[in-house]
Amino acid sequence: MTTTIPYQGRAAKRQAERRMRPRRSPEKPLLACLWGGAVAVLGLWWQNTTAVSATADWLTGAGRITGLLSGYSTAVVVALMARVPALERRVGSDRVTRWHAMAGRYTVCLVLAHIGLIVGGYATQAGTAFVEQAFSVVLDYPDMIEAAIGTGLLLLVAGISAGLVRRRIRYETWYYLHLLTYAAVFLAFWHQLSTGAEFATDPAARTVWYALYGTATGLVIWYRVLTPVRLNLRHRLRVESTVDEAPGVVSVIMTGRRLDKLGAEAGQFFRWRFLAKKLRWTANPYSLSATPRDDRLRITVKAAGDHSTALARLEPGTRVWAEGPYGALTAARRQRGRGTKVLLIAGGAGITPLRALFETIPARPGDLTLLYRARRHEDLALWDELKAIADARGAKLLYAVNGPDGGRPEISAENLLRVLPDIAKHDAYLCGPPGLAEESFAALREAGVPAPRIHHESFEW
Repeated sequence: MTTTIPYQGRAAKRQAERRMRPRRSPEKPLLACLWGGAVAVLGLWWQNTTAVSATADWLTGAGRITGLLSGYSTAVVVALMARVPALERRVGSDRVTRWHAMAGRYTVCLVLAHIGLIVGGYATQAGTAFVEQAFSVVLDYPDMIEAAIGTGLLLLVAGISAGLVRRRIRYETWYYLHLLTYAAVFLAFWHQLSTGAEFATDPAARTVWYALYGTATGLVIWYRVLTPVRLNLRHRLRVESTVDEAPGVVSVIMTGRRLDKLGAEAGQFFRWRFLAKKLRWTANPYSLSATPRDDRLRITVKAAGDHSTALARLEPGTRVWAEGPYGALTAARRQRGRGTKVLLIAGGAGITPLRALFETIPARPGDLTLLYRARRHEDLALWDELKAIADARGAKLLYAVNGPDGGRPEISAENLLRVLPDIAKHDAYLCGPPGLAEESFAALREAGVPAPRIHHESFEW
């Protein structure tokens, strides 16, 4: 059974064409700006250091450097948690998340190095034991008790975010403990100004530091709090119905006001919080599986955990809290001027954003192909809709399912070239389990598709 959101034809395609403008990725300029900020922070240390001679000076100097860098990287970590739309849409949510994780690891290492070096330098200078000096620093220096608590919280967050731990705890547990990062940053911030030699006598440096942390805080408040409040007050989403699409796959249809003004593009996702029992405390990312209409949205979800399984039991009228739209798996990623053909490769729940792209991405008849990978024929969710879209657009619709003996069809360069001899002229969009994405990426590269024309976004947490 399929839902009642039909193929929308020319209007949806024209909307996608208006939004599809060449976008220069800000990744390299942004990374250059972030590293430039780190160099500028080192300049603070250089400006306030006249000479380094004794061992204690070397240790203390290194401790000051790592302290400044950890303070800077902490602000970067917070800013990357803000879900700034310009980054989410242009760089991609998965890449921003990786940057956040990488910056977090750098921060933890720098904090530990800062503690060890500073305490070691002070202990060497005073001729005391390391542990004794550590207690003295925490108890006697201003704002250091709060900083010690903040450091403990930061290490706790780092511990639960390590891969071995994260895979063994519930997403909801990880998510709410991860929010302790904000408390850790607040508690640790003040000792930087009260004990940092770079800020004690330099009002300009203090102003810059306040501006750095103020900007990061402002981004979080604006995009994580105020923007979602405005969105939900404006659009007032509620569940209209749920529909079974395939075994373990359900569509949730939502109604609201002026939903075509959400600014969402095919291929994007929202973080959804359904205000129902056992669901209201969790916000999970699910992609739109159809182009937004002025009064209706749809997501299609494959049961893969407690939250996604519970969506099939949602009652009509349930209020919905949404944040977004996020993601860069859109028509705008297409390499304009280097070919006009498009190949979409979907697997499992990955069909949801690609179904929306299949409906709207600009392409001439015969230039658009969707390859759908599933275990069984009955797992081909939204198949009737896909066939209707393919017929209306003159597109190719292919599937690859396991054989009667369970044999898995291979997505290889040879097989892709057999189906699409001119595949090197295509832009390819991948969405599905990590194994499928890796297999497809390797096959596409071997078949001659340039890496910049292979677009993929991962939603692993």
